Amino acid sequence: MNLQGKQILAFTDDDFEDLEMWYPILRLKEAGAKVVIAGLKADTTYVGKYGVPLVSDVSFNDVNADDYAGLYVPGGWAPDKLRRYESVLQLTRRFHETNKPIAHICHAGWVLASARICEGYTMTSTPGIKDDLVNAGAIWVDEEVVVDRNIVSGRRPPDLPAFTHAFVKLLAEQA
Repeated sequence: MNLQGKQILAFTDDDFEDLEMWYPILRLKEAGAKVVIAGLKADTTYVGKYGVPLVSDVSFNDVNADDYAGLYVPGGWAPDKLRRYESVLQLTRRFHETNKPIAHICHAGWVLASARICEGYTMTSTPGIKDDLVNAGAIWVDEEVVVDRNIVSGRRPPDLPAFTHAFVKLLAEQA
């Protein structure tokens, strides 16, 4: 699957789940995509739950969703921080409104719930946020990966191969 010429936006903040951040980024790059890391501040080092650093390319306050083919939201504790920024929620809604692929894993569903885009979508996540997704209108299932229209969801790190493959495939199918 070739993603040559496609830019993917990935949100970050401190305490992202290291594997859930790095595995998809590397797989997307291997498929030819350019991954742009967006944090509160550009050129800032964010540290994962297990100490692996990541430097942001841009501030999510300065991003235009129309410049990207898809959005990736990693898990960990970062999504609980990310969902508090209105610009993150607006960007997430814009990706959704334009039917661009959005992928979220583990606790990252919190961002989609706060952006109010879960209604009527079948999703999965870590069981710890099942109630949050259901209360946001999602139909929750316990599966390694779920693809419903433009949204790809996964449960936890052991599901990363299937989850990332589904996201790459959806991006590749995009016109």
